Amino acid sequence: MVGVTTIRRDVLTLPAAELGPNNPLPPLRPLDEAHRIDERDREGLPRDMTRQIGYEPLRSVLPERIRDGYDRQRAPRETDAIVIENDRLRATVLPGYGGRVVSLFHKPSQRELLYRNPVLQPACFALNGAWFSGGIEWNIGATGHTTLSCSPVHAARVPAPDGGEMLRLWEWERLRDLPFQVDLWLPDGSDFLYVGVRVRNPHEKPAPVYWWSNIAVPEERRVLAPAEEAWLPHCLKGVGGTPIGYERRLRRVPVPSYGEVDRTYPLNSTFPADYFYEVPDGRRRWIAALDDAGDGLVQTSTDVLRGRKLFVWGSGPGGRRWQEWLTEPGTGGYCEIQAGLARTQLEHVRLDAESEVSWLEAYGPLTGNAAAVHGVDWEAARAEVEDRLEASLPRSDVDAAYAAWAPYADTEPGEVLAVGSGWGALEVLRAAYKLPGTPFDESTLGEAQAPWLELLRSGAFPEPRRVGPPGETLVASHWRDMLETAPAVPLAEYHLGVAQWHAGDLAQAVRSWERALELAPSLWPLLRCLALADQEAGHRERAADRYAEAFDDLCRERRDHGVVWTAATAALGREAIGALLAVRRVGDARAVWERLRPATRGRGRFRLIEVQLLVAEGEVGAARAVFDAGFEVADLREGAEVISELWARVTDEPLPERYEFRMRPPGE
Repeated sequence: MVGVTTIRRDVLTLPAAELGPNNPLPPLRPLDEAHRIDERDREGLPRDMTRQIGYEPLRSVLPERIRDGYDRQRAPRETDAIVIENDRLRATVLPGYGGRVVSLFHKPSQRELLYRNPVLQPACFALNGAWFSGGIEWNIGATGHTTLSCSPVHAARVPAPDGGEMLRLWEWERLRDLPFQVDLWLPDGSDFLYVGVRVRNPHEKPAPVYWWSNIAVPEERRVLAPAEEAWLPHCLKGVGGTPIGYERRLRRVPVPSYGEVDRTYPLNSTFPADYFYEVPDGRRRWIAALDDAGDGLVQTSTDVLRGRKLFVWGSGPGGRRWQEWLTEPGTGGYCEIQAGLARTQLEHVRLDAESEVSWLEAYGPLTGNAAAVHGVDWEAARAEVEDRLEASLPRSDVDAAYAAWAPYADTEPGEVLAVGSGWGALEVLRAAYKLPGTPFDESTLGEAQAPWLELLRSGAFPEPRRVGPPGETLVASHWRDMLETAPAVPLAEYHLGVAQWHAGDLAQAVRSWERALELAPSLWPLLRCLALADQEAGHRERAADRYAEAFDDLCRERRDHGVVWTAATAALGREAIGALLAVRRVGDARAVWERLRPATRGRGRFRLIEVQLLVAEGEVGAARAVFDAGFEVADLREGAEVISELWARVTDEPLPERYEFRMRPPGE
C-alpha cells in the first residue's frame, strides 16, 4: 500500500557542544592561504579548468565572522529537525545547521544510507570555522565548507510536482551575495530523495559560483564513479612547515589504481586525499559507495552538476585522529562522496548577470552484484552499478523530474517551518529584487541588520548607543558606496575601512581607519585593523606596538565579564601575543597573557599559546609539563601542524597519539 508523503517538525536530542559566540574581530585575512595551482601544472590542464581556477578566488570570508567560540564539552541538547517521509524513505534535516540532511533511512532494508554522526561536535573546517561531520551538506560560496555549516536557513512547505509537498530551504549566501534554494521531496512510493537546487544572480554583473553537495558515507565501502582518471591535488611544505596553500600541485592519476594500490577503497590510502573524477562528456553523472555485500548509496543528477569527488581520511594515524576528533572513539569512520558544478573544488563557475543555474539530484539505495562491484575489472564494476541504477532510476526519469520541478521553483512557500538570517531581507529592501519562491521577509530583520537599515534609509551610519565591539561590516560595492557618502563619523569610517580592505584598496582602508582614530571613543578596533595592515606591509615592530596599544585600550574599555567582551578580549589577545612573539617581545606577550580571563587561559587554544610563550622564555620543562597535563585545541584548523612543530621544539620523543593531527607524509 502506497503511503502519503509527510513533512513534520521534530526534535533531535544529541550530545552536542555549544557553538558559543562568534569572533568579534573582522576577518581581514582568510583562515587558509589562497588556493592556487603551480604554474608548471597549468599548461597540462583543460582550458575551462584553467580559466575557472583563476576566476575570482576568495580574498577573505567577509562579511561573515569567524566562528571559533565553541568548545568540546558535549551534553545532551535538543536540536530542531524537519522530517520528510514516505513509505520507503525517511530524511531528517537540521534547518539550524545549514539545512544538513543528517539521516536518510531506507525502510524496506532497515538501513541508514548515510554516515550519521552520533554527536554534534563543531570543528574548524568551514571557511569561517565551525563545521561538523556527517550527512549531506550543501556547500555554496567558495572553495571549502560553506560559511552556513552551523547557521540557520529558512525552511517552509511548498507544493511538489507530484501533488504532494516539498521542503524548501533557502538563504542569502553572503560571500558571493547570491540567493539559493534547495527543494527536497519524496514522491509516493519512491526509493529516491529528489533535490532541486537553484542559485540566482540578481545583480547587474556576473558572479562566481561554487557548489558541491557533500555526502558522508561509511568508509568501509568501495566508491565507484564513471571515470578512468582523477585529478589529485596535494600541497608542498613552505617556510617553517606551513602549507603553501592547501592544494599546490595538481596531477592526473588513473582510476581505480595508481602506485599499485586500488584507491577506490578509502582505507587503502594512508593519508587524507581528494580524488576529483574526470567524468567524460555524455556519460551519466553518478557516484556510489557500496559495502562488501554490494549494498549502499548512489547519488545521481542532471548533467549541469558535472563533477564527482571522493575524499578519504586514510588509514594513517593523522586521519584516524581526525575521525575521532569529529565524533567519538569507537564510532565508525567515514569518507565523502561529492558532486559539484566544476571538475574540481579549485574552480569557480561564472554566472551571468540576472541569470540562474539549476539542476536536480537524486539520492537512494543501490544493490549490485558484490563479485562484480568488487572485482578487478573496473569497467565491469562500473557497468554493474550503472545498469542497476538505470533499472531503479532511469536517466530519463531524472531529466523528467527536473523538467517537472522547474515550474515549481517559483512557487511561493506555505507554512514557514524555520527562519534563517535577515541579510537577504536587507538586500531585497535595498534593490527591490523580485525573487519568486524565496521570500526574504522584512520580519526577519534583526539587531545585526539595524544599523545598515538606517544607513539605507537615512544615508548616515548610526553611532552606537553603548560602548561595545563593532558589529558586522557589509563589504559589497553598493554598501561601500553608501559608506563613502555617509557622514564621516568614526564608526562609519571604521566600516568603510573594512570594506575598502576587502576590495583590495589597502591604502584607502588605512586612511579611513587613521581618520577615525582622531575622534573615536573606542580606539582598539581601529588600532587592531591598523596593526594587521602593518603586518601585511611587513612593518612587524609597528604592528606589535599597535597590537599592544589596542589590547591596553580594550582592557580599559571593557565593561563586564559577559560573553561579548570576553570573546573580544580573547580574540585580540590571541592576535596580540602572536604579533609580539614574532618580534621577540616575550615579556610584552606574557603581559597580555596575564590580563586574559582565567577561563580564557584555560581553553585549549590558549594552553597551546602558553606552550609557545614558555618555549620563547626558554622554559622547555614547563612547556613539556603543559603537554603532559593535556589539552585540546577545539578550533584546531584542518591541516594545521602547529602542535607537532611545538612538540618537536620541546622534545625528541615521538608525538603522542592525542596530538597527532598531521594530514600528509613528512617532507611533502
